[in-house]
Parts: sequence; structure tokens; C-alpha cells
Amino acid sequence: MSDSLRYVKLTENLAVSPQIQVDDMPAIAAAGYQVVVNNRPDGEAMGQPCSDDMAAAAVAAGLEYHYYPLNAFNYPGADVGAMAALFDGPRAVFAFCRSGTRSSNLWISSRSGEEQDKARQHAQQLGFDVSMSMR
Repeated sequence: MSDSLRYVKLTENLAVSPQIQVDDMPAIAAAGYQVVVNNRPDGEAMGQPCSDDMAAAAVAAGLEYHYYPLNAFNYPGADVGAMAALFDGPRAVFAFCRSGTRSSNLWISSRSGEEQDKARQHAQQLGFDVSMSMR
């Protein structure tokens, strides 16, 4: 992966990252990830790549792409079950947003019962603000 690409592995098959670029998709695929989840709404910041461009780059790199934009108003989104299925599936998932925080909180919220508390503690130990998942 490029020197500027930073990510944190939450599980063996799930990594979260701050904003990535179109040019990062081949490196993400080369690192063994098979699915990319974009949790950042289009137009959130100037210069941010749009989802359509990210999707095209992901597909060109052989990756499956999902656009699941989140913000404080729509968190945790309309289909947490679908996200849980991706996060828990056999394929390696690379999720990103502005800082990795929303993606981390979505993973926490997609857990059930006791698993959610363990996930929250794990993400917090990795340095993430987990307050979104406490709603």
C-alpha cells in the first residue's frame, strides 16, 4: 500500500481507514482485501473523491464496492444487517470514512448483545471515539 495509506485492523477480516484515494484501490486489492465499503457521503469535503469514481477504481482493481454513507443524522444507516453480513463474511473488508471513526462505530453497532460491548472496548483501545455506537 502507498506510504500515505493508513488503516487499522479491527478483526482478521476487517480494516478501517481514513479517506483513501482512487489510486489506492490496486494496493488495497494487493493487500488481500476483496470488498471496499465507503462510509463517507459524497461532497462532505472539498477535493474528496466521489463515490462513482471510487466504485470504478475498485471494480477495475477487482474489488467489490459498497457505498453506505453515514453522518450524525442517519447513523447507523438503513441496513446495519447487510453491513454485519459483510463484516462477518469470509471476504476481507476495507471500510473507510473521513477518519475511520464512523466505519469503526458501524462495526460496533453491527454487533449484537455482549459482542457489541467487546467490540466497543476493542475499538476504543485502538484509539477510536466510540460515542456514535452508544446511541
